[in-house]
Amino acid sequence: MFTFVLRALIFVVSAALGLIVADLILPGFRIDWSHWWGFMLAVVIFAVLQSVLTPWAAKVARRNAPALLGGIGIVSTFIALLIVVLIPGAGLGIGSPWWTWLVAPVIVWLVTALATVLLPPLFIKKKVGDRRDG
Repeated sequence: MFTFVLRALIFVVSAALGLIVADLILPGFRIDWSHWWGFMLAVVIFAVLQSVLTPWAAKVARRNAPALLGGIGIVSTFIALLIVVLIPGAGLGIGSPWWTWLVAPVIVWLVTALATVLLPPLFIKKKVGDRRDG
């Protein structure tokens, strides 16, 4: 149970980091910081969509277009961003320039992928240290 909660937490934190980096880098990517709950809603919806869309898209690609399997993460990130942007009150907007729609999924996917690799050792070391001390 602890492992499941830890993985879910890491996935949500990595999604938040990906969205924040895109907000900092891209001129047309906008997080509405005036309402913290809007950002939290965007992060949770994005994380859930990513966790559902990636395996589904991989299954569809494997069956119909195996050459697309390498880009499934970016495609599912694009679809998740599109859905989150369309949800009112989700606190996320993507506008002009037009290329923001092309670059944002790449940045969010890259940061999320790096975070899911780099964050677990931080949490695991802390947990091992806590167990040794207690």
